[in-house]
Amino acid sequence: MTLRFVFASLSIAMLLTGTAHAQQVDVGASAPPPDTAEATPDSSQGDTQHRPRTAIARTRDTSPSALIGDTQSAPPPGLIGDWQEIRTRLGQRGIGVTARYASESGYNVSGGDRKLFRETGQFDAGVLLDLDKLAGLTGGAFQATVTWRRGRNLTADAGIDSLQQVQEVYGRGQTVRVTQLWYEQRIGPRVEIKLGRTNPGEDFAVFSCHFMNLSFCGAQPGNLVGDYWQNWPVGQWGARVRVDLPRDLYVQGGVYEINPRNLDNDFFVWRFHGATGALIPVEVGWTRGGDDGQVGSYKVGAWLGTARGDDVLLDVNRNPSVVTGLSPLQHTSRYGVYGTMQQQLTGTSKDGKALTGLSMFANVTQADRATSVTDNQVSLGVFYKGLVPAVPGDVLGVAAARTNVNGRAATADRLIPGTPVRHAEYAAEVYYSIHPADWLELRPNLQYIHHPGGVREAHDVGVLGMKAAITL
Repeated sequence: MTLRFVFASLSIAMLLTGTAHAQQVDVGASAPPPDTAEATPDSSQGDTQHRPRTAIARTRDTSPSALIGDTQSAPPPGLIGDWQEIRTRLGQRGIGVTARYASESGYNVSGGDRKLFRETGQFDAGVLLDLDKLAGLTGGAFQATVTWRRGRNLTADAGIDSLQQVQEVYGRGQTVRVTQLWYEQRIGPRVEIKLGRTNPGEDFAVFSCHFMNLSFCGAQPGNLVGDYWQNWPVGQWGARVRVDLPRDLYVQGGVYEINPRNLDNDFFVWRFHGATGALIPVEVGWTRGGDDGQVGSYKVGAWLGTARGDDVLLDVNRNPSVVTGLSPLQHTSRYGVYGTMQQQLTGTSKDGKALTGLSMFANVTQADRATSVTDNQVSLGVFYKGLVPAVPGDVLGVAAARTNVNGRAATADRLIPGTPVRHAEYAAEVYYSIHPADWLELRPNLQYIHHPGGVREAHDVGVLGMKAAITL
């Protein structure tokens, strides 16, 4: 599989679908300070994940432009503020720069092989170029982001061995990598294309990372089939095209290179060799903004991966491979479907952003049972903003999830004497987010994991955690 195939496939997809990348709804994001709630954020100065937007007729939730603790979304200007008006001057020239460190600490008060405290974190720095201001290219933007992950993994070190990590920011190689290096172009008022170093989780099945448990973080397909759907901070060569339709509907499609070398644990800008196939997702969605306290987002999508995948049970002769020891049966493609929704239920909103009140979310993903060890995941949760009026920007989050182990993989477990049979893992988390300063977010949390690893005999796990982030 080569890049020529990837972009040839995209050309076909562009005939069928497309995108004008509106900002994603995020009902769990903290409300802005009162003095900024009435203003529309200037993303050209602070957002390292999305390009500056021209005015559109309908409102959107622009909250991802003002997140601190969400490790997959852009932070606002922070600790150094607009020192010497540097940010303002750069923004006037079409240059947005940001930097942030997000930390996740945890101690397992119960479960696992041993009681441990572990901290892990991510530093990211990005630059967003408004090509309209810089070069007169109307509707164009260029994004570059470098990430560095460091620290220790409580899930592994404490022997928790859960299916989903208790520190979502850990993983994908504790290394420096170029996560984003893409060009985006608006074509008319409704169509937008994006090309370069990116990942499918930026645009498809998009969900925030306010929680610390991976069950509630990022594009859910990447939590189940992460060997070929690779979320942040991994970068993949890819392209996406989206079209906004009437009545707040949109449709989009993309093509991304599947390359196992993207996970190599050393610094790189990109890999031109080693691709094994293409990931082709499509999505249809509807969003609702406005000032009526009913911000919402509903999406359904599907994907096809053309890279070969090992059967989770059978060998080349269609007998159990764990018994025969022969190579697994190969499948020529892999696939899945997903749905995700967010809806504000009570409270107020402004400019398409939920400011106070209760909101809920639900994410459901099903992957193919031939090649996926974890084949489906369901997560549900609520956010409540303004629980304590004296604490501006506070958010209470509560969520629960079920991650299922494919029954065919469980059959393979039964064929090996003494092997624990995996079923499903249940995770729950509650957090309370506060902002002692505009540049600092503190998010203490409590996690509970029932049947870690999907093993019913395993002791339940309790984790006391702290998610914190500082923006510069």
